[in-house]
Amino acid sequence: MENEDVSSEDMEKKKEMVLSMCTCSDCPSWAECGEKGGFCFQTIGKSDCIETEMGCICGTCPVKEKMRLRHVYFCTRGSEKEQSDM
Repeated sequence: MENEDVSSEDMEKKKEMVLSMCTCSDCPSWAECGEKGGFCFQTIGKSDCIETEMGCICGTCPVKEKMRLRHVYFCTRGSEKEQSDM
């Protein structure tokens, strides 16, 4: 899970890692609008474009395994942190 006690430099490195491994654009729910994905990451959060859940591949995303995330549909429901705080 995401660690809140990290420097802004470490957060940026994690964000870059998330975006490099991200598979969001392969998802059936993906809506092309110039977003890069990485919606699971707390500094990115939900999509501004995706409004309809039409299937989810978060469960097979390498980011989910690497960061030990528990939730899915990050694009519409928010980052791991947002969903955990609900």
